[in-house]
Amino acid sequence: GHLVESGGGVVQPGESLRLSCAASGFNMSNAFMNWLRQAPGKSLEWVSNIAPSGPYIYYADSVKGRFTTSKDSAKNTLFLQMDNLNPEDTAVYYCAANSDGTRWTSLNPYKYRGRGTQVTVSP
Repeated sequence: GHLVESGGGVVQPGESLRLSCAASGFNMSNAFMNWLRQAPGKSLEWVSNIAPSGPYIYYADSVKGRFTTSKDSAKNTLFLQMDNLNPEDTAVYYCAANSDGTRWTSLNPYKYRGRGTQVTVSP
């Protein structure tokens, strides 16, 4: 399996970005799909995940109410809509897939993981 993130960039506080994660080689409808991020000088933080089926989407407290995870099963693509961004959201954002919903804070335990996309929030 292969995951490729896109959509990162530089924005000002209060603005929005939408990240995408294209999956290939496996069906993301059969996996728990996760977003994680790593800010400069900090450890990896789990951000959100979406279960293979059902309305089960979970968020870290730090992004709850501002970020929205969704997926397009037909396109095998995961999305992260990020609104009201602030400088503390500056990080490299990764998507990762696994067979269960464990919220690992390291990329190694995930079965598939992307290389990340940089998000910078700066005045």
